Amino acid sequence: MIAGLTMSGTLEAAWRGAFERAPRHAFVPDTVWLPDEHSLSGYRQVERSREPDAWWDAVSADEAVVTQLDDGMSGGPGTSTSSGSMPSLVATMLRELAVQDGHRVLDVGTGTGWTSALLAARLGGEQVTTIEIDPVLAADAGRKLEAAHLAPCRVVGDGLAGWSPGAPYDRIHSTAAVRWIPPEWIEQTVPDGIVVTPWGTPYANAGLLRLVVEGPGQEAHGRFVENASFMWMRAQRPHVVAAPAMGTTRTGASPMDPKLAEEDVHAAFAIGLRVPGVRSIHCWDRTDPAATYRIELSDGHGSWASVRYRNWGDEGAMKQTGPRRLWDEVCEARTWWVERGRPELTRFGLTVRPDGRQQTWLDSPAHPVGDIAH
Repeated sequence: MIAGLTMSGTLEAAWRGAFERAPRHAFVPDTVWLPDEHSLSGYRQVERSREPDAWWDAVSADEAVVTQLDDGMSGGPGTSTSSGSMPSLVATMLRELAVQDGHRVLDVGTGTGWTSALLAARLGGEQVTTIEIDPVLAADAGRKLEAAHLAPCRVVGDGLAGWSPGAPYDRIHSTAAVRWIPPEWIEQTVPDGIVVTPWGTPYANAGLLRLVVEGPGQEAHGRFVENASFMWMRAQRPHVVAAPAMGTTRTGASPMDPKLAEEDVHAAFAIGLRVPGVRSIHCWDRTDPAATYRIELSDGHGSWASVRYRNWGDEGAMKQTGPRRLWDEVCEARTWWVERGRPELTRFGLTVRPDGRQQTWLDSPAHPVGDIAH
C-alpha cells in the first residue's frame, strides 16, 4: 500500500503506477523542519544525514513536511513558506482534478516537484507544465525530476499569471492557497475544464475549491470539496495583524465567548466569508498583569479588535478601534452561520464572473453569501 493513497476503484488503479514511479521520498529535500514546541520558531531543523530515522519517519507519515522557512532567507521569524503536502490530500486533489489521457495540465507551485512528477508519470511530461516562483526551489525540484527521468515543462515565474505559452489547459492544479482566483487561470482553461486549488480567507485558510470553467470570457462555478489548509501564494498572503498606533479605542464586554468564533473549521470558514479582509491571530496580552490569552483581529486598513478568553463577559474584555467594529462583525457572522443550520464548508461554493466579480454562495449561486474583495 502506498502511504496516503486513499483513492478507490478505477481511479486508484490509474494513479497507482504514478505513485510507484514517483515516490514522495525522492522529492523531499534532505533538510526539513519538524514541529518543536520548545523552539521559538515552532520548528527544529532535521538533516537526513544526521537524523535519518526522524527524517524517514516524517517523510513516510501522512502529514505535511515543512521544507522551507521564511522564503529561504536567513534570520527570519521561522514562518513556514514551502512544504511537501500530505499524501492523502495530494491524492484527493488529483482525484478532484479528474485528468484523462491526453489532457494538458498546468501545475502551479512546483515546490518539491512531487505533484508535477505524479502528473508527468500519469500523463507524460509533454502534457504537464509546472511553474514555480522561487528559483532555488525550482532548481532543486528540477534536479529531482531529472533524476526520476520525468520531464514536465518547467517554468520559473509567477503562477498567478498562469503560463500562456502552454495554454490552453484542460486542467489547472495549484499547490498554494489563493483568496482571489486569477482571471488568467480562467482564460487559460478550455471550456468545461477544471481548476483545483486551495482557497481561503484571511480569517480561515481552509477550503479546497473545484471550479468548472464554462470557457474563456465566461463564468466559472464550483464547490469547496474538502477541508484543506495550504501555504499562501506569496502575492496573496494576508496582512500582518497589528494594533493601530492611533485612534479611539472602544472597550466593553464581549457578547460571545471567543471560543465560539473558532468552534470548528466550518464555523471559521463561514465567518471568514462574512467578514471580508479580516485576519485573526492568538496571542498573550503582555500589557495585562494576568497575561491573558486573546484573539486579535485586523482588516489591514486601520480597524482592529482584541478579546480576551478568560472572563470575556466582563467590562473591558473587548477592545475595538477603527471604522469597522470587527468583533461585532465576527459575532454577527457566527449568528448567521448558526441560523442557517451550521452548514459545513462543503455546502459553500464560488462563482467567478466575466466582469471579474467573485462571489461565494451557500448551496447554489442563487443564495449568495458575499463578494470577495480583490
